[in-house]
Amino acid sequence: MAEIMQSLDTFLHGTGIYQLFQQTDWWKTVLMFVIAGVLVYLAIVKGFEPLLLLPIAIGMLLTNIPGAEIFHAEWFVQTDIDFGQVLHDGGFLDLLYLGVKLGIYPCLIFIGIGAMTDFTPLIANPKSLLIGAGAQTGVFVAFAAALISGWFTPQEAAAIGIIGGADGPTAILVTKILASGLLPAIAIAAYSYMALIPMIQPPFMKLLTTKKERAIKMTALREVSKVEKIVFPVLVTAVVGLIVPSALTLIGCLMFGNLLNVCGVTDRLSKTAQNELINIVTIFLGISVGATATADNFLSGQTVLIVILGLAAFCVSTCGGLLTAKIMNVLTGGKINPLIGSAGVSAVPMAARVAQKVGQKEDPTNFLLMHAMGPNVAGVIGSAVAAGVFLSWAF
Repeated sequence: MAEIMQSLDTFLHGTGIYQLFQQTDWWKTVLMFVIAGVLVYLAIVKGFEPLLLLPIAIGMLLTNIPGAEIFHAEWFVQTDIDFGQVLHDGGFLDLLYLGVKLGIYPCLIFIGIGAMTDFTPLIANPKSLLIGAGAQTGVFVAFAAALISGWFTPQEAAAIGIIGGADGPTAILVTKILASGLLPAIAIAAYSYMALIPMIQPPFMKLLTTKKERAIKMTALREVSKVEKIVFPVLVTAVVGLIVPSALTLIGCLMFGNLLNVCGVTDRLSKTAQNELINIVTIFLGISVGATATADNFLSGQTVLIVILGLAAFCVSTCGGLLTAKIMNVLTGGKINPLIGSAGVSAVPMAARVAQKVGQKEDPTNFLLMHAMGPNVAGVIGSAVAAGVFLSWAF
């Protein structure tokens, strides 16, 4: 009987519930459960970026359960990671997180994104690159604001600024290199704002454009040859690599994926990159990033400020793209609808769809989607280049 009671006592003391209330700040863990529940709700019920918010939420839930020992954040804070310890003693999420820490997942996702991206609108209208560049304004404004606040180091400020590019994989890659401690807050902020594009952008689009501008109809894009489609990814890789070598990893993977799609002889590889590869890596990336959101790491004043700065970066980037498009409209004699400037952020293709939707509210016969896709894919390149600039700086 005594042995049974001893076994029962050992079992009860080993439960997550007992260990939870043994913590002096147990309420923080409970709050993390609530936040994870909110993310699950937003992903499933509201449909906000479910492919990543749902895995992130589950990773957050798993890592905060007391006693599970499924992830050890302290192992990855060190400059020199003991990979032997991770492989021998690590939990499930420790092993998956190696793909984030080593920068593997974001690059693989960029191969998939490249395979799914149609650069034809950008090739047909190269001026779209200027709009994509203008939409990176928020990246550098947020960087400056974070630095001036005094709360963040230059490396952390750079990671926060990348949120303005509206590119989740790029934000994760830059953050894991420059400020790994901020990874959960930055990842959640980046993907949340990407999901909220249909709510965030329209007010700025209407504020910065006139009714007449929103009704402008753009001429059809010229037809792009297969040769141009093949040369484009190779040329972009070479040019960006020679100018900003630190951006080559992301741009190279993006353009490699696109080349698989357009060359016409690697259909199997292209389909794999678009489906199986990107789906598997998305699961691994989301759940392992969510695992970094422990109560001690996530619940801080810094997280609140990151969310605020991230929103500001996103809004400024939207305005930067709109204003650049307005200037180009003036210079071209009224041939460019400024609404396509909002698509300069790299949330493909959601931002382009928002431009199309707002334009059709003014004129149901106006079709801006393909024109907006030019700045949209230019934004993908722009955010990767901005990331490369930050990574090349010797802070």
